[in-house]
Amino acid sequence: MIAGAQWFAERTPIVQALLGGLATWMLTALGALLVLSTRRVGPRLLNALLGFASGVMIAASFWSLLAPAIDLSRASGALAWGPPLVGFLAGSAFLWIMDRILPHLHPGQPIERAEGPSTSWARSVLLVLAITLHNIPEGLAVGVSFAAAADGLQPAVTLGSAVALTVGIGLQNVPEGLAVAMPLRREGVSSGRSFFWGQLSAAVEPLAAVAGAMAVAAVGALLPYALSFAAGAMIYVVLEELVPTSHAEAHSDVATVGATLGFVVMMVLDVALG
Repeated sequence: MIAGAQWFAERTPIVQALLGGLATWMLTALGALLVLSTRRVGPRLLNALLGFASGVMIAASFWSLLAPAIDLSRASGALAWGPPLVGFLAGSAFLWIMDRILPHLHPGQPIERAEGPSTSWARSVLLVLAITLHNIPEGLAVGVSFAAAADGLQPAVTLGSAVALTVGIGLQNVPEGLAVAMPLRREGVSSGRSFFWGQLSAAVEPLAAVAGAMAVAAVGALLPYALSFAAGAMIYVVLEELVPTSHAEAHSDVATVGATLGFVVMMVLDVALG
């Protein structure tokens, strides 16, 4: 265990980002794997899991991304809130634009509620595109965090805090994989194909993680912008997808409790490991 941690610590941030992205992808696959044993997960449990995911992402956006971006900006002599503001708004705007140019369908919605340009694509493809689109900022957050830890300019961003962020995102990816695979299984899609589509939604995370790490490694001055960009995009995902989906049916109180627990878990992970 210790030897493995030492080996990981000696890798370049790009390799660390790739491995972190692969880990979050595998945890999405773990969530989707549940369709091999059941056709249905109760709405109470699914709402709790989606609420947990939203809490993790909100906490990660502040503790692991925005707070270090603010500290970096202050240390560089710039306005403490300047680069974080620009990056946060840019991240939110990026997801807002992508939501409008890419056809997609949020989990739990009928095909008539598909967003973006009109298309004849199958429901399964639209579901995967929705989660894939919203997994991009998660991968970016992982990659940027490992690059920030290697940069060494911000004491609050350490290898431990980057690992904590990766663990938190991986945990909340489990219900995301389930949220794609289970509706397909209920509609009669085979368990194997439901699993395939569910895990495929996170295949973009290793690529986004590597892209984020490479961008920061190439242009170090991007770091506070990149951290806050990932934060803005993640908050957009929470407000656009996770909160509405977890509160769309009954048991919204369970989703709220799940969000509280997710926030606390991510906060403890970041402080303890960071």
